[in-house]
Amino acid sequence: MKAGLRNMLMSMSSGGPSQPTPYTPPPAGQPQAAQPPAPQPPTGPGGYPQQAYQPPAPQASHPQQPAAQQAPNPYGAPQQQAYPQQQAYPQQPGYPQQKEYPQKPGYPQQQAYPQQPGQPQAAPQPGAQPPHAYPQQPAAPQTPPQPPYGAPQQQYSAQQYASSNYAPAHFTQQPGYASVLAQPTPYSPPAPIAPSPAQGLPALPVPRGKGKLVLYILFGFLGFLLLALIGYFTVFLGPLASVIGLVLALVPLAIVFFVVWMIDRWEPEPKLMVFFAVAWGAIAAIGLTLLLDLGLTLLVGTRSDTAGAVVQAPIVEELFKGLGVYLIFLIARRSFDGPVDGVVYGALVGAGFAFTENIQYFAISLIEGGGAQLTMTFVVRAILSPFAHAMFTSLTGLAIGLAARRHASAGAALGFAALGWLGAVFLHALWNGSATFGDFFLLYFLLQVPLFVGFIFGVIALRREEARLTKARLSDYAAAGWFTPEEVNMLATAAGRKVGLNWAAQLRGDRRPLMREFIKDATTLAMVRQRSITGRDPMAAQDEQALLVRTRATKAALLAY
Repeated sequence: MKAGLRNMLMSMSSGGPSQPTPYTPPPAGQPQAAQPPAPQPPTGPGGYPQQAYQPPAPQASHPQQPAAQQAPNPYGAPQQQAYPQQQAYPQQPGYPQQKEYPQKPGYPQQQAYPQQPGQPQAAPQPGAQPPHAYPQQPAAPQTPPQPPYGAPQQQYSAQQYASSNYAPAHFTQQPGYASVLAQPTPYSPPAPIAPSPAQGLPALPVPRGKGKLVLYILFGFLGFLLLALIGYFTVFLGPLASVIGLVLALVPLAIVFFVVWMIDRWEPEPKLMVFFAVAWGAIAAIGLTLLLDLGLTLLVGTRSDTAGAVVQAPIVEELFKGLGVYLIFLIARRSFDGPVDGVVYGALVGAGFAFTENIQYFAISLIEGGGAQLTMTFVVRAILSPFAHAMFTSLTGLAIGLAARRHASAGAALGFAALGWLGAVFLHALWNGSATFGDFFLLYFLLQVPLFVGFIFGVIALRREEARLTKARLSDYAAAGWFTPEEVNMLATAAGRKVGLNWAAQLRGDRRPLMREFIKDATTLAMVRQRSITGRDPMAAQDEQALLVRTRATKAALLAY
């Protein structure tokens, strides 16, 4: 080692490179004993051929070079020329000015680089060729109090999260979370809420259930019964009387439709299921009732009108109407969210049943008594009691809706339906009895009107409960940044929705259709979350993902210029 050092000093004192030594093949090699361990020995001073070295003149442009010449060097003063190419490392390739990056947290020490060549503590560097820029960075003495890069990151405050590019739009600090890291992960079913994605994502259709095959079979069955009913009315009542009865029957049907639409406006039911409910009542329920009545007539014979109206009709008619509501519960269970949905489906089935029954009654009145009897029948059935069948079957639907809210199985829901059916039979028998016994108008105002008023107040109470549930579930998403508190108040109140629609009408192009879509999807999202929390819908997470994307896309379209 001493001999090698002596040879090196003699070489440098002579002003030229030394002859190859036994320790290194390249000419003018450094003493191997002074080198730190390296995968391969350097080929020359600094690891590069001597002809590639830069003359001392360019070193004047680097202020740190004079300090390097004054530092003690174990290899001798001329040895500083062994690493002239490293003077370029403070100016990294592609980064001509390191001072352009002072704003990066955790990297203020990059401008100093206390371990660069020329410093006294740079002795261990000669063997490290590629990573010259950051050999000593992890142990830099001037590291600020902030943890270095790669260390566990400290939790950010809500204010820092709100200013981040990754924060959801309109994010506000939520008291329910200790920190932003406590926010749930994206699209996690059921209880965690996904953080808001970027705006402008395309709207996706809500996934459908696997009951379409059964529904198509039922529609085929309804088509067969419809043909049979058309033949029945044409043969037994005549085409003219049947057409007149059909036109008049549209009046009470429209009245019931309007009221049901008012009830169902908060969270509209799927149009296909609405159509099926009306079709079941108008075709299947009435057709099965006529078939059963024909069978009983053949088996038992003719029965009295009183027994048929007060006993047979309520039991049989409410049985087949209630069956339609129960089938909807089984087929469209993901759309059957609670009591309000049950009332809506029950009223639609009852309205369909009353429509076909009114065609029959109006046609018979026209045939038997002419215009006078037809007028009286129309006033009683279309004006005074258009909601009779709708109200009766709504009790069955209400019971099934309560079962749906309680996450009841199909068997348990059937038990609830039986209880609702008993109530429907009782009201139906009471109604028919008032027309058979005593003064109809007296019993109508003393009994039927109070029942109808009580039914209306019950529906209003159910609507308020549904609005409260909507606000509670949307508040869960607001806590994750999907909605603002103001948007939740707008979506969860009737007055707020009206204000939102008026605001959308003032936007360019009248964006009320977009606002209606936003309200509809947000309300459906609240119901999906309720099903997800109760665990009664295994597909709730898939619906939740699609609806979250749709609400975000609709909101972006509303706010677009």
